Amino acid sequence: MKHLVYYLLLGMGFPCFAQKPTIDQLRTSIVSKLGQIEGDFAVAFKDLQTQQTLFINEKENFHAASTMKTPVMMEVFRQAQAGKFNLSDSILVKNEFKSIVDGSPFKLDISDDSADDMYKKIGSKMTIYDLTYQMMIVSSNLATNILIDLVDAKKANQFMRELGAKDINVLRGVEDTKAFEKGLSNTTTAYDLMLIFEKIAQKKVVSPTASDKMIQILLDQKFNEIIPAQLPSNVRVAHKTGSITGVRHDSGIVYLPNGKAYVLVLLSKKLTNPEAGVKAMAEVSEMIYNFVK
Repeated sequence: MKHLVYYLLLGMGFPCFAQKPTIDQLRTSIVSKLGQIEGDFAVAFKDLQTQQTLFINEKENFHAASTMKTPVMMEVFRQAQAGKFNLSDSILVKNEFKSIVDGSPFKLDISDDSADDMYKKIGSKMTIYDLTYQMMIVSSNLATNILIDLVDAKKANQFMRELGAKDINVLRGVEDTKAFEKGLSNTTTAYDLMLIFEKIAQKKVVSPTASDKMIQILLDQKFNEIIPAQLPSNVRVAHKTGSITGVRHDSGIVYLPNGKAYVLVLLSKKLTNPEAGVKAMAEVSEMIYNFVK
């Protein structure tokens, strides 16, 4: 009878009898989960305590979408630390930018921006910190382009190289159609995003104080459909998402109540069913959380 109860509980996945999977078993489960969805995926995970990692297509290039805003934020804090401006300085909110192709002007379409309230502020001023905050927590394209004009995409790109991120390419702002048509788009890899979030978590970006401020911004992220979606409410996630046609990304630092922390990056492209892709990646996030805890 005892043996019968044991096998019944085991079949139900009763936690007392569950043995923690190996990292290879976890990887196999993740590949199986993502393999059910039509599209391409990349995963980069690093446990900040044990240094254990898990990689799937981690060096493959993806359109960065709004994940490129994290390097822009980092460059904003770097230049502020260098004394080029104060985060409390106010600058004009505008909607006219120059293409990197030929310098011709273009404007952003409010219907393509998740932060449409920003457009009410055109002609007035906002602090650099508030623009950075809007760029990150609601992914304001308008704030992003204003900040890229301020700090220069090339300098953000160079900062990534200095941090060891060799494949992130921050070329331009958002909705530069001429650049897009010439194939000049911001790109990233899961590995490089993992690397820069690890440095933020270690308080090694600009300064410990600046890293803390960036983490606080990232913790206020309003789009929570992927990494945090199926995690307990007492788990904090400092992260940045990205989304364009057929693409859904999430990248950040996961903080557990027991003090553990890990970096997780989930990238996707060529999704024919983005909702299914988001759901699968949220389930992968839950699988990794259960592995770590």
